[in-house]
Amino acid sequence: MCGIAGILAPEGAPVDGIALRRMTRALTHRGPDAEGYFEKDGMGLGHRRLSIIDLSGGRQPMHNEDATVWTSFNGEIFNYIELREGLVKKGHRFATHSDTEVIVHLYEEYGTSFVDHLNGQFAIALWDIPRRRLVLTRDRVGIRPLFYSRRPDGGLIFASEMKALLTYPGVPREIDPVGVAQITSFWVNIPPRTVFKGIEELGPGRTIVAENGSFKVRQYWRHSFPGRKEYEDRPLAHYRERLRDILYDATTLQLRSDVPVAAYLSGGLDSSITCALVKKHHSNDLITFSVAFKDKRFDEREYQMRMVEHLKTDHRSIEVDDDDIGRDFADVVWYAERPIMRTAPAPLLALSRLVRGNGIKVVLTGEGADEIFGGYNIFREDKARRFWARQPESKFRPLALGKLYGYIARDSNASTFWQLFFRKGMEDVENPYYSHLIRWNNTSQMRRILHPDFRAQMPSEEALIEDLDPYLDSGRDKWHPLCRAQYLEMVLFMSGYLLNSQGDRMMMGNSIEGRYPFLDHRLIEFAATVPPKYKIHGLEEKYLLKRSFEDLVPSSIVNRPKQPYRAPIAACFRDGTSLAAGCITPEALKSAGYVNADAFGRLMAKGRGNGVPLGERDEMAVATVTSLQLLHRLFIVDGAQAPVAQSQIKETGPRT
Repeated sequence: MCGIAGILAPEGAPVDGIALRRMTRALTHRGPDAEGYFEKDGMGLGHRRLSIIDLSGGRQPMHNEDATVWTSFNGEIFNYIELREGLVKKGHRFATHSDTEVIVHLYEEYGTSFVDHLNGQFAIALWDIPRRRLVLTRDRVGIRPLFYSRRPDGGLIFASEMKALLTYPGVPREIDPVGVAQITSFWVNIPPRTVFKGIEELGPGRTIVAENGSFKVRQYWRHSFPGRKEYEDRPLAHYRERLRDILYDATTLQLRSDVPVAAYLSGGLDSSITCALVKKHHSNDLITFSVAFKDKRFDEREYQMRMVEHLKTDHRSIEVDDDDIGRDFADVVWYAERPIMRTAPAPLLALSRLVRGNGIKVVLTGEGADEIFGGYNIFREDKARRFWARQPESKFRPLALGKLYGYIARDSNASTFWQLFFRKGMEDVENPYYSHLIRWNNTSQMRRILHPDFRAQMPSEEALIEDLDPYLDSGRDKWHPLCRAQYLEMVLFMSGYLLNSQGDRMMMGNSIEGRYPFLDHRLIEFAATVPPKYKIHGLEEKYLLKRSFEDLVPSSIVNRPKQPYRAPIAACFRDGTSLAAGCITPEALKSAGYVNADAFGRLMAKGRGNGVPLGERDEMAVATVTSLQLLHRLFIVDGAQAPVAQSQIKETGPRT
């Protein structure tokens, strides 16, 4: 895992070597082990290395036999051994045992289609000297980030993170109101837009080719599902065996490393399956890590310890409280580079710090299983609302929602309110955004707390949807409703938030590489062929996944109630000593100009006044405002200078 940066100068102009080094060194946290550069004839590549494969021979930028093709690469190519064997048979000569070298030889063999052969997680920059062709490409689901800026002089700069681009002369340090509007509606930015003016994001599964003054973006892979009537009529056992085979192979490939590989163990089904596969088939000395919360509402250590005892792993954990999250939040925003609606990334930043402190560089996680196998309440909610919509006046059909959200069933006084809430737009079942509109409309209301002048620069909800439409697959209306909901969750929330703000950035902030067996593209493509009835059976989520691995995981984990990963929010910023708390004072809010200071003050007072916790939407408004203010402070006022880390590690639990 690494950080990459580069400059394609206008034709005939030299590369600014000082700027290239400044950009590359802004990514030192992604690659603390080595630094390397290539500069020639208007092209500059920079690289920061986190050594995982071929520790002595994998330095970058790396070239082919005659040094006509160069690459700077962030990520892992998990099938590099098989690819290398095939390339050697075709006559290619290798100088290293690195997965990186496979890239330049694949390009020689297949041109810009080389990416189709890769099984991995990657952001790649490749320079073809004879053709003066720059190729930038990103993995299929967006595990590794890549940003770029097209310069007024015709040049192009790119990097793994936006903070590197912000060091380049002439790149504006200015927040884009449209980018903020997208986040407050969809929770993420829609590539190529970001929250910084003049900086764009390369979307997942896409390739840029810049050659002879042209600039073309091509989508080489996309999420797709069969039509409603196109599923094969196969028994559950067929899909069960296929799932077991593919996930086992994906896990095996992702254990390839020249350094130890550990795993995250959250106490949920997905990470438990991953750890169980590793423990059973590969390593009896598996080291696992988890995060625990002092606040019992968010704590899952009971289930974590059940799996530790079941698998006998060498386990380490960290406990966090409100103050820890508040102190870490400035670092979270520094690494995430965008406003975020939750504080959930902060404990994960602390967790990756614990991993690094234990001498580990690589961890497996269970991320992706909920998206591809139907694990979220939003999928079951979609099914329950469609069931209700077939008989809108029924008194009994709305009761299905109580099976998803216990607070509805427990509180008869609130039942009427929640029925009205979930009934909004309920009968508009052909709307392509049906599953997500309630969420988007609910969170978009937080824009009321923004300053009127800033809000006036934002597009309407209708205009935001119009910008979203071209980014998405136009044929999704032919899919089953569950597949449409899965698609939106994978393309938007998973790629734009979970794998970045909560994944890559929080791990790489402490120079840790995360790996995701459930996001092997072969498994994603297989899961798309699974009939929806095997994903959500009645209202039971992840039915196929549970049935496939119930022999490896205790029933108390398989059948436990779904507990989404969350963290406290408003309570974390009431201690005025943290940088985050200092950014949401009335003075700081008025100075930045993004937020209505009086409205935000009333919101915070509401949370303190009666001892009743804020509702979820209000909590998310606090996180969004605080992170927006920190973004302004760190990247606009301080000029993209990193905050000083303030947190401390507290270890709990056994170390065997």
